[in-house]
Amino acid sequence: MERVARGGPPVPGQAAFEVPRAPGETSSSAAPGKASSSASGPRRALVPAQAGPPSAPPPSAPPLSAPLAGGRSTGRDGEQRREELGRQAAEVLEGNWRGASTVPSPSLYPHQWSWDSAFIAIGLRHLSPRRAQCEVETLLDAQWADGRVPHIVFSPAVPLGAYFPSPDFWRSSTAGRAAGAPDKVETSGIVQPPVHALAAWLVHRSDPELSRRRGFLERVQPRLAAWHDYLTGCRDFGGAGLAAVVHPWESGMDNSPCWDEPLDRVEPAPAGSFRRADLECGDGADRPTDLDYGRYVRLAAHYRDGGYRDAGREHPFAVEDPGFNALLALSEHALAEIAAELGQDPAPHRSRARRLTTALVRRLWDEGAGMFLCRDVHTRRPVRDMGVTGLLPLVLPGLPGPIARTLVRTMSGPHFGLGTTTDLVPSYDLEGPAFDAFRYWRGPAWFNVNWLLEHGLRQHGDIVRADALEQALLAAAATSGFAEYVDPHTGQARGATGFSWTAAVVVDLLARTRDRDAAPVTANA
Repeated sequence: MERVARGGPPVPGQAAFEVPRAPGETSSSAAPGKASSSASGPRRALVPAQAGPPSAPPPSAPPLSAPLAGGRSTGRDGEQRREELGRQAAEVLEGNWRGASTVPSPSLYPHQWSWDSAFIAIGLRHLSPRRAQCEVETLLDAQWADGRVPHIVFSPAVPLGAYFPSPDFWRSSTAGRAAGAPDKVETSGIVQPPVHALAAWLVHRSDPELSRRRGFLERVQPRLAAWHDYLTGCRDFGGAGLAAVVHPWESGMDNSPCWDEPLDRVEPAPAGSFRRADLECGDGADRPTDLDYGRYVRLAAHYRDGGYRDAGREHPFAVEDPGFNALLALSEHALAEIAAELGQDPAPHRSRARRLTTALVRRLWDEGAGMFLCRDVHTRRPVRDMGVTGLLPLVLPGLPGPIARTLVRTMSGPHFGLGTTTDLVPSYDLEGPAFDAFRYWRGPAWFNVNWLLEHGLRQHGDIVRADALEQALLAAAATSGFAEYVDPHTGQARGATGFSWTAAVVVDLLARTRDRDAAPVTANA
């Protein structure tokens, strides 16, 4: 079944992508041949921008040397290359689909991951809006009664030894009973960055008729609101209006050097007390160290043994992360759009988004560093390491113009090198003492993060850099086999290949590139 996208031919790879039936849905809800109303449009932002200081015109970025960069591929050859890349991306997503959700990687990550599914849904919406809706709904079906969305939803079909920590470590249905863990599915007890409302809104926009017919937003909106209430209420340990993460995995940037200092006070679990399944299907040079893992296990066990309670207990690790909170604010903007679509008052969500943005600037902005810094709740001091999480507030439409321009200068300066020494933004300071081009979040460039930064650049008017980053993302995905992450200097594939969110952001970028190419040229374009 093929969906024809608005303003042009199908997104590359659509024709081979069979639209699934969501659980309990009849075939009458399918929309064969329905034109997509989404695909975000030529210059449409993730969420409508709020009024704020304008950004100054950006300087030109130097040309890139990547195969698809240095100007968009044009002509029949460029069209064929885009079609082939789209077909390959769709094949990755099809191969990683498990009937109700998508695994990030069949060998390394064989279950459903929270923020992975959000990015996956953003790509899937161009291929099958119904499957994208199912991706979001399946994740939210595992939500806890206290509002948290767990970072892993475990598949009972996967052997326990295939991934660690496995369900018998987390013991969510028993250890998490008081916090409202579901009893019919096993999950982890920690969370990941809240990109889900943004994903739900973009999925709705891809086919509003299908979404309204299925009541998609009506079902997910209360759950998304409860998720945000949990973060802004139960996790505001510092009292400044920002959510704190209680485990490095909650940031999504597991072994970033930004966590080294707060982790120093955590006694690692003994090396023989756990087995690292990740080293059996990946290069150890790409993965966190055994010392890191020992501390991750200790923190997770401490949280579990306390019944996954947030209030009234000590958390050895508690950090206010700028990227996590920026995505929460961005998703509040998306919740405002969802509320308006459902005939509800969007003002409370817009107000919360503004409060989060204000708290980010007051609490975590560091003018000397030229970016946002993490803050250790225990020491009440900023963590001086410069991780890519400190650039992510660029996605916010209400970010003050001078701060947005400073972030762009930092991103393109010696610490991150965008457009000079790197084509993609690395996950950590190129000049930092802990930089490692191979090891997970200690230097490699990640596709989902660069997708967000591309949106941030476009949001604040830096179209030249946004276009260059878009093309670099497509080039790196093509040459790396849709790698989990890449060496920021060489583009060499690291981690898993055939990675779902990499394929998903490629599908999204190709759809938006197609829409821009198809848009008519006007006098004021």
